[in-house]
Amino acid sequence: MSATEFPACPQCGQPNTYPDADLFICPDCAHEWSAQATVDEDDTGPRVIKDAHGTPLADGDSVILVKDLKVKGSSTVIKKGSKIKGIRLVYDNGDHDVDCKTEQGPFILKSEFLKKA
Repeated sequence: MSATEFPACPQCGQPNTYPDADLFICPDCAHEWSAQATVDEDDTGPRVIKDAHGTPLADGDSVILVKDLKVKGSSTVIKKGSKIKGIRLVYDNGDHDVDCKTEQGPFILKSEFLKKA
């Protein structure tokens, strides 16, 4: 495999990746991923973000929290059963994939703690 055949980094998009055993490594952002995963990936379009019950979410949906969430670095708790209106899906922020505004302020939450209302 020549340097032109190495895939671009899935995290930062830079083409400066290199192989190391069974991994590809990006020297720009230090992201590592499996070389086998790049072969098996099925890029059929954007990732589908689902709620705690497997229902697909979309921008503008209303959701309800299924668990009390403690806010990191604060004593604030977002209570179970809180309804959040007008969510926005975020695809490039790791596993925190729902951007929303609550009574406690703006947050980016994991979709696994939400259910579609």
